[in-house]
Amino acid sequence: MLKLPVPKANYHNVVVKPSEMQIRMVEALSERADKVRNNEVDPTVDNMLKITNDGRKLALDQRLIDDTLDDFPESKVNVCANNVFKIWQDGVPKKTTQLIFCDLSTPSKDKFNVYDDIKNKLIDKGVPEEEIAFIHDAKTENQKAELFEKVRNGDVRVLFGSTQKMGAGTNVQDKIIASHDLDCPWRPSDLEQRLGRTVRQGNTNEEVEIYRYVTEKTFDTYLYQLVEGKQKFASQIMTSKSPARIAEDIDETALSYAEIKMLATGNPYIKEKMDLDIQVQKLELLKSSFNSVKYELEDKIIKYYPQKILETETVIEGLKADIKIANSNKSDKFTGLVLNGQMYSDKKEAGTQLLEVTKKIKSPKPTKIGEYRGFDVLCVYDIWERQPYLKLKNNLSHHLELGSDTFGNITRLDNCLNNLTKLLDSNVAKLDNVKKQLENAKEEVKKPFAQEEELKTKKARLYELNSMLNLDDTNREKEETHYYKEVFTEEDKDNLIANGFDNYVQKEDSYIFKVDISDKDKIENILSSPSQKMCI
Repeated sequence: MLKLPVPKANYHNVVVKPSEMQIRMVEALSERADKVRNNEVDPTVDNMLKITNDGRKLALDQRLIDDTLDDFPESKVNVCANNVFKIWQDGVPKKTTQLIFCDLSTPSKDKFNVYDDIKNKLIDKGVPEEEIAFIHDAKTENQKAELFEKVRNGDVRVLFGSTQKMGAGTNVQDKIIASHDLDCPWRPSDLEQRLGRTVRQGNTNEEVEIYRYVTEKTFDTYLYQLVEGKQKFASQIMTSKSPARIAEDIDETALSYAEIKMLATGNPYIKEKMDLDIQVQKLELLKSSFNSVKYELEDKIIKYYPQKILETETVIEGLKADIKIANSNKSDKFTGLVLNGQMYSDKKEAGTQLLEVTKKIKSPKPTKIGEYRGFDVLCVYDIWERQPYLKLKNNLSHHLELGSDTFGNITRLDNCLNNLTKLLDSNVAKLDNVKKQLENAKEEVKKPFAQEEELKTKKARLYELNSMLNLDDTNREKEETHYYKEVFTEEDKDNLIANGFDNYVQKEDSYIFKVDISDKDKIENILSSPSQKMCI
């Protein structure tokens, strides 16, 4: 398979400090979570999903929560704008291009959004407005094609978009020198889609820069850690490095009450828990791989090796018997060849008749045509090669190809039988090797997982941390019997209402339905377009 080159990706994790307002607003999210948990607020007014989304917006820019707040100079939006401008400046001679991914704050004429904010800042710094574009402005396929062509040519040098709109099918890689992830998506596949727009065949740059922006002490760090953990687990499944067959749903969901609380309080054990999560997951995957190999060996000990030994011993016994027969009918002179019941003692005549008889065979089933040195001579027609070949059969069958030479085919018959001793030696060595493999396998399955104690210790500590942070499953809320389903289209809303689900509240760009847990499957069947995962 032809493997075309792709550029080398250099990753930059840009970590910025939060503003004092962001810190206070994260604390406010904790207070909202308390009220939700204590049923002090109607879930159609506030719930964990809404708190989670607000936490993500807050990590991106505080003005997404309150557009009257100041533009924090050291926010990741401003840091990104500075990076984009510098890279734009450096790339003027080659007209290199850049992508900016942001899912949370897309263009809007009626409210503050990150797209227009960065665009205006770039224009103020000196970037021509015509060199900046939003993929959202390309409404039709023709408009998209025209926009993509401008990016490939370097006429548009900064392209903004969401993962959904600027993911698969966006072929603009020719001059891309940098890609910027302003927010963290929920799914590992979304990060891959973003990366795939740049690290792609056809990019003329040998190296590219991938920037990922994180605001400290906000939801950012934890969300990236969650996505990283899901990605590692999913990769193990996809590459069959783990016997696991079921993966956690990794679509968008809400953080739990406990997760929001630990992020909001800045608990010092968070970092230890995040590190341990990855370490324990890695060790568990190693153990799964170890067990997979162990189970395979156990299966081979019970089935494969005994069967292989029996088969090889049977072949050896058959070869010994055939060698004895071949040697007892061996002579320095031609011993004669029987074809269709007639003995041919003359070697030339026998070779000539052998060619004539085999020409008439057109069946793929073995057909007996004669006898030679105590063996039946069978002819088989190879329908793929469109030519016959021979088998010498007694205890075992021995394959040989036919040639066009009269004397040569008789020599082939003798060589086939004379080589049986070499074949016997090969099978004796094979038997010895299989028996050694069996003994080695028996020893290997006795060995324990080398890192078992390390895994136990780290899992115990992780359990302690989860209990301390109220993250263990036993402490999660179980009294709730409702799901909150967020949908984004009028069609989905109308379909749900038509089917009797009318308990909902309207947000700016979506609708949240309160649904009984028993109706989960029914709800999913009704919905006609992808939306957020149900969440407790």
